[in-house]
Amino acid sequence: MAPRPGSAAANGELILHRAARMEDAFHHFREVRARRRGLLPAVIPYAGYGGTGWVRVLGRVLLAKPPKKGEAPQTRARNIRGWRSFTSVPAGAVQVTIQAGGQEFRVKADRGGVVDTRIEVKLPVGWNTISLRTDDSAAVDAPVHIVDPAVRIGLISDIDDTVMVTALPRPFLAAWNTFVLDEHARRPVPGMAVLYERLARAHRDAPVLYLSTGAWNVAPTLTRFLSRNLYPAGPLLLTDWGPTHDRLFRSGREHKRASLERLAAEFPEMRWILVGDDGQHDEELYGHFATEHPANVAAVCIRQLSPGEAVFAGGRSENGERAAMTDVPWLYASDGAGLSELLADVGLLPHYPNGIGG
Repeated sequence: MAPRPGSAAANGELILHRAARMEDAFHHFREVRARRRGLLPAVIPYAGYGGTGWVRVLGRVLLAKPPKKGEAPQTRARNIRGWRSFTSVPAGAVQVTIQAGGQEFRVKADRGGVVDTRIEVKLPVGWNTISLRTDDSAAVDAPVHIVDPAVRIGLISDIDDTVMVTALPRPFLAAWNTFVLDEHARRPVPGMAVLYERLARAHRDAPVLYLSTGAWNVAPTLTRFLSRNLYPAGPLLLTDWGPTHDRLFRSGREHKRASLERLAAEFPEMRWILVGDDGQHDEELYGHFATEHPANVAAVCIRQLSPGEAVFAGGRSENGERAAMTDVPWLYASDGAGLSELLADVGLLPHYPNGIGG
């Protein structure tokens, strides 16, 4: 049926799902009350990445108490922890000014306060610093990694049960881990930080990206966890909870699939080492990506969960047969040390004496 003349659909406007309209109304109500209490926009900067002549900028705008006298704007982002990151009020549709490479760009945060935009600017290869601010807040710095066009190997890693031990599908444990505990209470997966550090040394300047179905609310906590446990620095590719413009619930699998497709388009010459676990959908997603883009996959590394972890995760994936569908190496081990040895066997890492990195 054709859209009614003069309607939003006929005019090419985005039609929001009823749940999204209800969410927007609730956020608006909270935002009005928060601003009356004196809360002001604060930009929470996230690490971004880019290539020759462009940068993907990531961040979020929340309403927060004005900074105390002498307090750096960056401090407010570090202080939003645990459940507070979920109860903070997002500032939707706020204008954000980005300063990068001596240029200024004006963009608008989305309805959840998330800034995820691509700007055309040339920055030197390696880590750079850009700044983000709103009209009502001071500028905060955000790191961005500009990938050298000569680099051919990169790392894309899942987070839950791959770099940190979690129990995501179990509702009560997931709620406890997400809303209550901070990064000190989360356990790293044995050997994975060492594995990633070896990969970073073996493939100098390789981009490292952490792809998860987690919400942007937990980005500060995840960043601190990765840093505290000596994982290589890299952008987080997360999603936003709640309804989208056309769905009642967001699809974590679709987020991962779309992110992989985007990276393949942004870095067509890059061969990625994909790391995940056998407890959710990583094998299926990576298998599909390897089938569609075999030239963009150097290896698929799957961390095998212990029997107890598999119970928490709701069982193991049954998509291992995808390993036979391409010439891409599929490597299975229970920890980082095992995966390190297998990556050495396929030539993506040097062999270390006695299995210990030098």
